[in-house]
Amino acid sequence: QLHLVESGGGLVETGGSLRLSCAASGRTVYTYAMAWFRQAPGKEREIVASIRWNTGHTYYREAVEGRFTISRDNARNTMYLQMNSLNSDDTAVYYCALQRIGGTSYDFWGQGTQVTVSS
Repeated sequence: QLHLVESGGGLVETGGSLRLSCAASGRTVYTYAMAWFRQAPGKEREIVASIRWNTGHTYYREAVEGRFTISRDNARNTMYLQMNSLNSDDTAVYYCALQRIGGTSYDFWGQGTQVTVSS
């Protein structure tokens, strides 16, 4: 099987930075893409950014473009999300997710890590 563990969340002031990590273990050889999602209280879960595992091609939702950077370390099977210039709209539980080769959706999820931005 496959397991994802996030870390790096916390409380930060407006304008501050945080770096999230997502470590994958298990049968990671079939990874097609990984992504960060977030869910704020009372809102639907939304994708924040994604990265193709082999090519490194990235996608960002418009609200975070230019502030967040997604990256991965293939050797460590770890994905990162560097978040800069944080604001209150970024407050949410952040989840990492993995899509396997041949899959049509993100089937594996981490437990989530809370990010709170204080104004």
